[in-house]
Amino acid sequence: MPAAKSKKTTFIHHLATFFWLAVGAFLAAAAIRIFLVPNQLIDGGVIGISLILARLYGDQYLSWAMIILTLPFVYLAYAYIRRTFVIYMMIAVLLFVGFLTVLQHAPAFIAEPLEIIVFGGAILGIGCGLIIRHGGCLDGTEIMAILINRRMGFTVGQVVLFINVFIFAAYGWIFQDWHIALRSLMTYIVAFKMIDLVIVGLDELKSALIISSKPKEMSNAIMNELGLGLTIMHGKGGFSGDTREIIFVIIERLDLSELKEIVLRVDPTAFMAIEDLHEVVYGKQGVMPFKKRPRGKFIK
Repeated sequence: MPAAKSKKTTFIHHLATFFWLAVGAFLAAAAIRIFLVPNQLIDGGVIGISLILARLYGDQYLSWAMIILTLPFVYLAYAYIRRTFVIYMMIAVLLFVGFLTVLQHAPAFIAEPLEIIVFGGAILGIGCGLIIRHGGCLDGTEIMAILINRRMGFTVGQVVLFINVFIFAAYGWIFQDWHIALRSLMTYIVAFKMIDLVIVGLDELKSALIISSKPKEMSNAIMNELGLGLTIMHGKGGFSGDTREIIFVIIERLDLSELKEIVLRVDPTAFMAIEDLHEVVYGKQGVMPFKKRPRGKFIK
């Protein structure tokens, strides 16, 4: 019985993943066909190169260019990343190419450049963000960036940005029109920020490390007043050699100012280190470490 239940859960998970990959691929294809192509704009990465080739040799080559240019990155992902990622990536790319073909004669969105950049970039970013959030990928340059990051130490964002700036510069040089190149870059920036928003979500999370001479009072105040769970770690001062307790808290961005106020009120000499969190994973039976409890009730 548990095995049958596990298979059913796995099937539902794969079905939901396929659904969101399809939604993301449709939105990305719609943004390309309705907003970018009619206004001679391009995206970054493999999609951008495919759009340049399609404008040079004909729109009928767009889908083929996308598939052919993606194949080397599929091999890299299969060899150096993981097979499930390759499967989701291929599904996303094939769905994207299919929707590009279906939407080939979709009505164009003709408006002011700013409207095209904002709406086209936002829809493209939502589509790509949904695909990435559910384990897929449309842009093979991200795979190259991951491998370069492992070998050379450059961040994924730095590598992708360098490649895309080169693509946009090449686009402006080939067609001798720097306006479309700059507008394409602006569209890419909007899409990039929207991808972050889709992946991270509106409730941005932060982690805080708190070192205080009053760890017990500090823990009680945080749990009582903010209703947050926390973790206490044991550390040792590098200079003094004194043992001390370090409080680790995960908190939503909107509650961060209140946390600072509590920490400095309880111990004006306390030290805090705050970092951004992109994702938090926890077991089904566990409790979210940052989940709020009813305030005013102490929780051990």
